[in-house]
Amino acid sequence: MRLSGKTAVITGGTRGLGRAIAERYLREGARVVCAARNPYDIKEVIDLDPDRCAYLPVDVTSDQSVDALMAETVDTFGGVDILVANAGVSRDGRVDRLALDDWRDMVSTNLTGVFLCTRAAVPYLERSDAGRIVTVSSSMATRVAVGAAGYCATKAAVEMFTRVSAIELAPRGILVNALAPGILDEGMGQQVTANDRIWSKYRTRLSLGRPGTGEEAADAAVFLAGPEASYVNGHVLEVNGGLLWS
Repeated sequence: MRLSGKTAVITGGTRGLGRAIAERYLREGARVVCAARNPYDIKEVIDLDPDRCAYLPVDVTSDQSVDALMAETVDTFGGVDILVANAGVSRDGRVDRLALDDWRDMVSTNLTGVFLCTRAAVPYLERSDAGRIVTVSSSMATRVAVGAAGYCATKAAVEMFTRVSAIELAPRGILVNALAPGILDEGMGQQVTANDRIWSKYRTRLSLGRPGTGEEAADAAVFLAGPEASYVNGHVLEVNGGLLWS
């Protein structure tokens, strides 16, 4: 129960990796707010412990919506100790064909959304005795992927935002780190593993010969939010099973 007594806000927390992290945090004793535009099948997660889990709607591209999320979390659970800035989107397209709206969607969700959530959470996190921010990047932040310029660029920006935030917020008792998953069998990774043509190409790049699980990535998210990471700050933790990239 490494997160017992802590309250975590997880954006994009109703499906994919966000949901896996929510379930893992609940098992570690945390109170969890699963925040997203849509609830999807979040009732299954809430049913694990209705007293410690809630769904709150949020649009991470809107400062008013994000501010309201943090305030409502405090009203519901009394505070905020952990922010997992997980909400993200991916739009395929080579740079000469990528639609401007798709580019803007990735920047506003993947990057501006992390900034807005971080900024809104700080006044609450600094009241905690162990404030934590876990941003969610990707192994593609540091690797070239044809047709993924927008996604790669925004995730690379998230990692630098994480490092700067870590230095700025440390004096206020808030640690900021990034989780960078490789190919998982959750969320966006399912689009890779479900396509035989694409999967045959990427499978050879996995030294373990398989995608990671949401639970394996969620374990790392527990570490970054928990007491064992009390001297880890500004770090990007890759969870990719030994991803080979050429």
